[in-house]
Amino acid sequence: MATVTGRCFEATGRPCIICDFSPPTSGDSAVLSQASLGADFISVAYNPGRSVRANSAMLAAAIKSQTGQDAVFTLATRDMNKLALQSLLLGAQLMGLENVAVVGGDPFPEADLARVKPVNDYSPAALLAGIAAMNRGVDFRGRQLASPTSFCLGATLDLGRDMAKEARLAHRKVRAGTQFFLTQPIFDPAEAKAFQQLYVSAAGERLNVPVFYGLQVLEVGGVVFSNVPEPVQQELAAGRSGVELALELSARFRQAGLHNIYLIPPIRRGGARDYGAARQVLAGIRSK
Repeated sequence: MATVTGRCFEATGRPCIICDFSPPTSGDSAVLSQASLGADFISVAYNPGRSVRANSAMLAAAIKSQTGQDAVFTLATRDMNKLALQSLLLGAQLMGLENVAVVGGDPFPEADLARVKPVNDYSPAALLAGIAAMNRGVDFRGRQLASPTSFCLGATLDLGRDMAKEARLAHRKVRAGTQFFLTQPIFDPAEAKAFQQLYVSAAGERLNVPVFYGLQVLEVGGVVFSNVPEPVQQELAAGRSGVELALELSARFRQAGLHNIYLIPPIRRGGARDYGAARQVLAGIRSK
């Protein structure tokens, strides 16, 4: 059993890696074999593509029990009210899960709103504060739980957006109880330094929780979550391996003192993932 913050402390000066993992659009347990990747944690996404997929907490618990791989499950505010979310969290605690990452969830497109309704009973910062209260033994009504939860709380950042605004948002999330962050992919370690400086300006103090900076393994025609620099696109189009490019960038991360990595395997159109490429990158990083 391990928390993200505990593992980070143990790995000081060495890579600590969380690898993104998509739940399947079925209940087929064969997916569990794909989760043995060699990362410190598997981070199970929450309904990527707004599609019907295996529940993130249930899959994270199955991965942990069947493979021994430590896991983070993602929880979105979009789809459940406070009662449902906090009940799910108690069930996750019962299944031995210790790490949760809170997101808002992508909004539904107009075409979907006739079939499904967003809930958003919490904002992400409010849900983080609500889970922090559960860790103190109090539910959303202010009533005492029979025993407190003990979740390590994560949140997300996108440094490709207005970075000053993200720094202010990060400060609110830290005050709400966030203990670690995952970012969308970055392609220049200087972005991390700029964000840290903006955080000091917003909060009046340094950011003292671990930030796992996004490292995406690219492939031609794949889905990306941030703006890929033109030189990188050109190298990929010219035949450079996405694994090779990711390992070069990880070396730049390391030189800049960024040892916490959120690894994002290649994502193909339709949602399939290339976990074999992720294994190659993980093995390459570990060999250094």
